[in-house]
Amino acid sequence: MDLGAMYGVKMDWFVSFAAVARYGGFSAAAKAVYRGQSRISEHIAELERALDVQLFDRTAHPPRLTPEGRALLPQAEEILRRVQNLSAGGAVRFGAYPSAAAWLFPQVVRRLPDSVRLLLVEGPSVDLEAALVRGDIDLAIRPVHPLVADESLVHEVLWREPLTAVFPERHPLAAHESVGLEQLAELPLISIGESDGPRQFESHLAFASKGLSPESAFRTNQPQTLLSLVRHGLGVGVTNELAVSTANLDGVRLVPIHDAGVERQVALFTRRDRPASPALDTVIEAVRKVSG
Repeated sequence: MDLGAMYGVKMDWFVSFAAVARYGGFSAAAKAVYRGQSRISEHIAELERALDVQLFDRTAHPPRLTPEGRALLPQAEEILRRVQNLSAGGAVRFGAYPSAAAWLFPQVVRRLPDSVRLLLVEGPSVDLEAALVRGDIDLAIRPVHPLVADESLVHEVLWREPLTAVFPERHPLAAHESVGLEQLAELPLISIGESDGPRQFESHLAFASKGLSPESAFRTNQPQTLLSLVRHGLGVGVTNELAVSTANLDGVRLVPIHDAGVERQVALFTRRDRPASPALDTVIEAVRKVSG
């Protein structure tokens, strides 16, 4: 065998070889892989020269594999299978804020083929934007608000969810069917957001739409922290429903806000200039099916 010639072996040669073996002849192989019969013959001849062996007994009708051809066939099919899996698979870095990750990520994983692997990257919404711009993640699941600043990102809204109030279970309003923003504005509030910064989250927008500007006793980006602060009597929480519905609700009560007027919109963000990737497309389609 000429090892130097082996460096010039082409995938097309393996495709043609496997097709002739599988379909029982050069003409049938040509129809199966949409190539001319002469091209199939050329591919087989080139492969035989590179390997310095004869792969088919052409005196037989239909042509039969030689012992060397029978030995090569499973290897060629394995090579083609691995290349096919590579083109359709890969590791996708899946960015999400914690409550979305808790609800969405396991369901997406269960819908994916074995060739696609997800790597979970959790973080606050504002950090996911930066990670996506840098290329540290391939997609981000995060709320539309606060708005992203980088124009290289595009998004599609996946779902909407209402804001809810979170009371200690013995609070007088905890048994109410719903509460209003004016009632909440008079209480010490614990909200989702940055402890210091100008970014506007949904809860801030809801109060602003009513001309209210309550002071936040605390702000946190972690739902479990918000619930713990409420549970210990340090204030009343205002957050999106999914964030707290996936967490431990011992000692607290969720009460709808009947006049919030603002919903949290959660979206799938990607880069506008993202390269073609069948694996990423597969993940995006799974996200759409779960959230739709």
